[in-house]
Amino acid sequence: MKFNTKTIHGGQSPDKAFGSVMPPIYQTSTYAQTTPGGHKGYEYSRTHNPTRNALEKSFASIENGNYGLAFGSGLAAIDAVIKLLSPGDEVISTNDLYGGTYRLFTKVFEKFSIKFHFVGMENINHIESCINSKTKLIWVETPTNPMLNIIDIKAVSNIAKKHNVLLSVDNTFATPYLQKPLDLGADIVMHSATKYLGGHSDVVMGALVVKDKDLADQLYFIQNASGAVCGPQDSFLVLRGIKTLHVRMQRHCENGLLVATFLESHPMVEKVYWPGLKTHPNYSIAAIQMKDFGGMLSFTTKGNNFSEAIKVVERLKIFTLAESLGGVESLAGHPASMTHASIPKQEREKTGVVDSLIRLSVGIEDADDLIADLKQALEG
Repeated sequence: MKFNTKTIHGGQSPDKAFGSVMPPIYQTSTYAQTTPGGHKGYEYSRTHNPTRNALEKSFASIENGNYGLAFGSGLAAIDAVIKLLSPGDEVISTNDLYGGTYRLFTKVFEKFSIKFHFVGMENINHIESCINSKTKLIWVETPTNPMLNIIDIKAVSNIAKKHNVLLSVDNTFATPYLQKPLDLGADIVMHSATKYLGGHSDVVMGALVVKDKDLADQLYFIQNASGAVCGPQDSFLVLRGIKTLHVRMQRHCENGLLVATFLESHPMVEKVYWPGLKTHPNYSIAAIQMKDFGGMLSFTTKGNNFSEAIKVVERLKIFTLAESLGGVESLAGHPASMTHASIPKQEREKTGVVDSLIRLSVGIEDADDLIADLKQALEG
């Protein structure tokens, strides 16, 4: 079954009760039993829920995995992955990653004696130099947020396998429409399903997908024991969102190219970060690893002035100044004061998150309108 068909039919079947084509919203916390243990596979909705199970099967299908898990948020999904580890274990992570992930790693899990090394993974030699006997996990985000760096998943997978280390990939920016980390050797794929998978800025959710049953069983145990699950209403919304993922992503990519090309030629723009530009340092890897280049991009304005960047995002009319990304509507953000404010200024600037950096989530509106909006915002 090809991807565009999987988004609609992957892992799905009509509901057994009445043949409903779309999975019903099973808004219940508990299930009747004929005798203790005598149930139809469902006892309590923290552990299992039919609507959530339908979504988890869809997650597994579109990522070419065998097991899917749905969580209350992307960070809840990451939390479950780190709970596979023990005190004293070490993690090697992308250094220009989502600020919320950085905060979870450094402010929560470092207190439990898990050590994190943050390295620039565009050069994979940086990874191997940090591996030791305590290394248990490599955490990759590609494309990275917000610098849109591309990390060679296959090359990192070879290093992980050589040292018997788990590899987890945050595939939020790309989605399985553009890249499939499990096929490239990853052990775990993570999504903030709040973003492109949901696609309509109306739900908060996280996802994990794996192929290995033992790993899946460990994660299912953590999912149930820690309890950070999503509800049936949210499950229904994301399942509905996935059914149009392929058509939305195609337009995101088309608009991303047009917006990136416009910005690259604008005299007030210093630099554009979008992996589809041949000037991008990781373009050659992106061209092999990804089907297309997505709708996420960042740019800096000339002079690198904090207040001028703020004025640009304030003047936008079609792009909405807001947290998050991946919805049908175009969003703009100022990472230094929003998504990456939790990362110390000195650390974020090392990775390129400077004061004038503006991140765009290019939506599926008419590209001419988006370009006109950016033009008036830049030119005041």
